[in-house]
Formats: sequence, structure tokens, C-alpha cells
Amino acid sequence: MKKTIQALGLAVVLTACGGSNTGTKSTAKAPANPEDYAKTITQDELKELLYTYASDEFEGRNTGEKGQKMAVEYLKKQYQSMGIASPYSGDDYFQEVPLQKQKVSEAQISVNGTTFDAYKHHIVLALSKSLDINTSEIVFTGYGIDAENYSDYKDLDVKGKIVLAKAGEPKDANGNYVTSGTTEDTKWTNGRQSLSSKRNAARENGAKAMLYLDNGLFSRYAPFYQRQAQAGSSGRLSLKNNTDDFAFIMINDELGKALLPTIDEDDSSKVVNTNLILKAQNEAEDVMSENVVAFIKGSEKPDEILVISAHLDHEGIKNGEVYNGADDDGSGTVAILEIAEAFQQAVKDGYQPKRSILFLHVTGEEKGLLGSRYYTDMDPIFPLENTVADLNIDMIGRMDPKRKEGERNYVYLIGSDKLSTELHNLSEEVNKKYTNIELDYTYNDENDRNRYYYRSDHYNFAKNNVPVIFYFNGTHDDYHRPSDTPDKIEYDLLENRTRLVFHTAWEVANRDNRPVVDKAEEK
Repeated sequence: MKKTIQALGLAVVLTACGGSNTGTKSTAKAPANPEDYAKTITQDELKELLYTYASDEFEGRNTGEKGQKMAVEYLKKQYQSMGIASPYSGDDYFQEVPLQKQKVSEAQISVNGTTFDAYKHHIVLALSKSLDINTSEIVFTGYGIDAENYSDYKDLDVKGKIVLAKAGEPKDANGNYVTSGTTEDTKWTNGRQSLSSKRNAARENGAKAMLYLDNGLFSRYAPFYQRQAQAGSSGRLSLKNNTDDFAFIMINDELGKALLPTIDEDDSSKVVNTNLILKAQNEAEDVMSENVVAFIKGSEKPDEILVISAHLDHEGIKNGEVYNGADDDGSGTVAILEIAEAFQQAVKDGYQPKRSILFLHVTGEEKGLLGSRYYTDMDPIFPLENTVADLNIDMIGRMDPKRKEGERNYVYLIGSDKLSTELHNLSEEVNKKYTNIELDYTYNDENDRNRYYYRSDHYNFAKNNVPVIFYFNGTHDDYHRPSDTPDKIEYDLLENRTRLVFHTAWEVANRDNRPVVDKAEEK
């Protein structure tokens, strides 16, 4: 019996290799060679696509405006021409993303009977609904930090209340920041990143409004907001959320000390008794934008989803000049189209991926990662727990001018090891086998001052413990300038980097097991 089983095993092996011990010709299909499909990704096709997508005709693809509408229609037609379906029914390739364009609001604030003026003492940075508050207490939350190892919200109930916080981050006895244990700035320390981090912490803890003291930023922001108000200009875009009820107001030192006289030296969270009257009228214009989605269904594990993402928007037209956004992120957009075409050719040849693949072009990245945040936080088409990874492409068509000419064949990788050691190792092995690009992890450093890990669409997946890789060539002199045009793209680099993403996607989509998340972050 043992000999019979061994003989049967040998026959199976021979058949799989294309031969037989009986002399008859095998009908077994040879395994797919991903290199055959990677070769369909070419400089010429990438160039042809990008010269259209980043042309003046698309008017800089500003979120919600004419050029962006043209861009999403263009992407839809590309997928239809390739025969790649939508995850929705029929020819609906758009995930609608409802937004609001916030006009500059002016608050009316008085503390203990003293009135404080807009732009001189306070500015409204965000207002989801009109406010009419008369309260005798607020909650001081120190620096407004809510991190895993340090929280100003610990044992503090701020639901439905007004919170007061100040800029900065405390240090320990050794002069290191408390959240990181190093002297390098964190997302809580200062600047725009700290604004969003502290705003989100207040909102997530249930606060109704946040008064935020930052004298340095106030002196820069107040004149700008005042000019915007006087010109009647529309303000920032934000996701429309009918259940959200939150206001974010920046204040200066004079108003901060009226609310809490010891605010400069006081770090301890506490309830503060003070009479505060706060009124503000929300005047927002509804704007509809779209994510573009296309889908190849998996053959063996169709419920497991690999997402390949890039943002479709850019800066639009400013002062009569078109901001074409060829690298940012026209390069990522056309890369996805070529990757999708390669996978679809494999499907036509009978090699359907084991897992499903969602090609996700998100809107509003330049306005605050809005399209990806809508997908992950409000309306994921597929459950995030079934999403095995997000490969995000944002600027892969140029060379970082800080690098030497002989160091062209590189790409910056960010986030590959943050959640899954296995995904990181897979990425390294695929690159070594197929593309041999220098994988540079400079900006993956936790102490990177640029904090790129938090600045592109992969982050909205990562914060939900979906493993990610962010592919990036670094910034250059044309970044966010009208001079970011298709003629400056280095198409040989774009081709090779796109092939790297394809090979990585192929491996993730076809391996037996999804990448293990061994570094999950607490939410």
C-alpha cells in the first residue's frame, strides 16, 4: 500500500510539471508567470495616460469642481474599456462622497461678561453645526493629548461639553517628549499636525466644542481668515456628517487667560467654573465628490480584499494657472490603471487572482484625506476586517533632488512594517526577485519630521489596523506648483515602480494566507 501511494504521488508531480508516466499528454494548465503581465506595464502607455490625465483640460482636478468631474469620468471609461467591473451594479463606478464647503464663520464669545472679538481674540477653524451655548463650566484638558502612554482625558468626562486645551507637549525629567520618549517632535507637539490630532482627540472623546490656545499659529491664521471673510471666500472642505456636532475654535493668550488665569503654567486636567457665552452660525455649501472604484473578484477567497489606492484630485486653478499635478498624484493614478490592466489580462488568460482586488481612486486627499476617510470611517464597500492590505501610491514619477544621479533606481517605502512584519518581508522578497529597486525607508522613521506616514490615504486604513505600504518618490521643486507637469516625469522610473507595486499586489492576492497583523494598534 505504501508503494502504491508513493507511485501515485510521483504521477501527480509529473502531471503538474507537464509530463506523465503513461506517455499521454497532460492537459494541466501551467502556473501563471507574473513577469509576463508586469511587462504589459510600459513607459509608453503610462505616458499616454498621464499626458491626458494631467493636461490643462482637466483644470487641476480640484475636489468637487469641473476638472475633478472630468477626471472621474475618464477613469470610469478606462475601466469600462478594459472590461473591469464595478463593485456596484451596472456601470456605477462612483462612490459618492458628500462634503461641505465651510464658509468662514465668526463666533461671538463673552467670558464673565467681557466680550472678545473675532480675529483679534478668536477664529473658527471648524464648525459642523450652529452653536448657541451659555454655560457656567468648561473642562480644561491640559495639552489636549490622548495617546496610548499619556492622556489628558484619563478619568475625565467631556461628553457634550466645551473643552479648553493649549499648544505644545510636556516633557519628562530628561527633556524628552512624554508620548515618544525622545526629543523629536511628535504629532502632538506643535503645528498643523498637532491641530488635527488634538481636534480629533476632543471629538473622539465626545466634546461639543474645543477652544484651543496657540498664540503662534493664531498670529498667522487670524489675518488670513479675516481676509477670507472680507472677500466672501469659501473655506475648507470637510466631510458632511449629519450626526457630527463639533466646533473647533482657536484662541489667543488674552482669551485663554480670561477662561483660566493660570493656563500658561497649569497642565492638570480639571473642571473650570467660568461663565461662557458662545454663539456661531454655520454657513456651509453642500458639495458632492466621488471616489472611483473598480473590482476584480477573487477565485478562491473572494471575500478577502486587497485595496490598491491613489488619490485622483489635485489643487485646481489658482490665479489663472492650472496646477496639473502630474506627479501628485497623476503618477499614482495612471499606475493603478496599468496595474489593473495587467491583472485583467491575467484574468483573460485564465489566471484569476485568489483574492479580490479593489482599485480605489480617492477624492479630496489634498483637502485632508477626505475620500479615503469616507471609505474607511463611513462607508467601506467591503468590511475592513476582510481587507488584507492597502497598497497606496502617491507620487512615484519623479526623483528626489537630494539624491545623486546614480541613485535613481529607488522608491521610498513608508508603513510596510508598522502593522505586519510579514507584509514588510513579502515586499522585500518580491522586490529582490523581480525589480531590484532600492527600497529606502528614510521616511518610515518614527521620528521623521515630515510625518509622511500620516499624510496620505493609506493612513486611514492603517489606523484601522489594515496593513499598508505607501510608495513615494519624495518631494521636489514642483511639488504643489503649476510646474508639476507631465513632461517632467521620468517614465522609466514610473514604469519600474509601477511594476514593483504590481508584483507585490500579485503576491498578496495569490498567496495562501493573508499577511498577519502582528503589531495591531489599540484604537
